[in-house]
Amino acid sequence: MIPIRRSIPLHLVALSALLIQPLATSAQAAPTILHAADAGKLLPSSVFFDGQSASTQLRNSAGVLFPDGKLALAVLVDSSGYSASEQQKYQGYLFAEVPLAIGAHHLPAGAYGIGVVSGQFIVMDIGGRNLFQSPTTHDAAMVRPVPLQIVAGTAPGSFRLCLGRNCIEFRQPR
Repeated sequence: MIPIRRSIPLHLVALSALLIQPLATSAQAAPTILHAADAGKLLPSSVFFDGQSASTQLRNSAGVLFPDGKLALAVLVDSSGYSASEQQKYQGYLFAEVPLAIGAHHLPAGAYGIGVVSGQFIVMDIGGRNLFQSPTTHDAAMVRPVPLQIVAGTAPGSFRLCLGRNCIEFRQPR
């Protein structure tokens, strides 16, 4: 008996290549910036920080969806129940499902209080203790500064978290 050799028609080979290609590129997709309309849907209406609950300002939120499906989200808070010194530095909340490199610092995944005071970006643990400070960049050229936003950074895969015109660059560590 002579074996019958079957070949795959060329048009089916081309079709399978087109179907496989989107799967390969989606695995290497770029991170997506989430604006307030999308980030606000993922954030809680209040957060715990330094022994108290604070309402979140969902209209002042932003985030990044990384290709692996993990998130980094930031939101401003109403810190009116806190002392004046605490209100000055506790302006927002940062949720990170992945470690982040912020300025020259490494931040493990977690939830943190954030703020900008005298050009310094401050990161605090949920007990209110300062973890680190890093200088911000004042973006005088920003066309429409808003209270909180995330925009593309200077390098591929980096982002700038801006509180008004004061911005700090962050990314996932390599």
